[in-house]
Amino acid sequence: MKSQFVTIASHEFRTPLGTILSSASLIGRYSKTEEEDKRQKHVQRIKSAVTNLTEILNDFLSIGKLEEGRVQSIPVEVNLPEFCKGLIEEIKGLCKDDQQIHFQYNGKSDVWLDKQLLRNVLFNLLSNAIKYSEAGKSIFLRIAAGDKLVSIEIEDQGIGIPETDQAHIFDRFFRAHNAGNVQGTGLGLNIVQNYIDLMKGEVSFSSKVGQGTTFHINLPNYLPIQTKD
Repeated sequence: MKSQFVTIASHEFRTPLGTILSSASLIGRYSKTEEEDKRQKHVQRIKSAVTNLTEILNDFLSIGKLEEGRVQSIPVEVNLPEFCKGLIEEIKGLCKDDQQIHFQYNGKSDVWLDKQLLRNVLFNLLSNAIKYSEAGKSIFLRIAAGDKLVSIEIEDQGIGIPETDQAHIFDRFFRAHNAGNVQGTGLGLNIVQNYIDLMKGEVSFSSKVGQGTTFHINLPNYLPIQTKD
């Protein structure tokens, strides 16, 4: 894994670091008030590049913790609609021009899930949907929460996953052949599957090239055990 990290890091870090350097240099040239739009454009490019670098490092840290057995699922009570709205607000900064995340929620508001593992799963899948979809395309997050089960769907209108690659999509370091120059480590979906396994859930997907991908997740709603006085 260390040798894979060196190979990926040397490639994946080069582009965002170059973006940060060039944008930081250009910002210094826009000193006039009327050039605020140009300044903000490069500030946003820097923020996006830093987010990419952070995602790469987080992926490797997550894999390391999983291998060492240091990740556990600890369900807590979560107001899931509010939790998702906060996450969507956080991830909106990654959206391309005119991309929108549409959120639909049905069922119980308060559920019992591991907040951190769920956040990582949703962030990973939503950021993938953004990365692999063109500007102007919609992304859908649908959740139905019952007494015993929480069902989640994340649908995009992106490039889709080739049929020949679908059997390997959760393998570590694997990237679909049509991923092109989109940045990624090939670890994200492997981490997603590991986290969902820790939560005793299930994940599957359906996809067609050029039409998009939908991930389906089922997670048990761990209601607290009632004790008698």
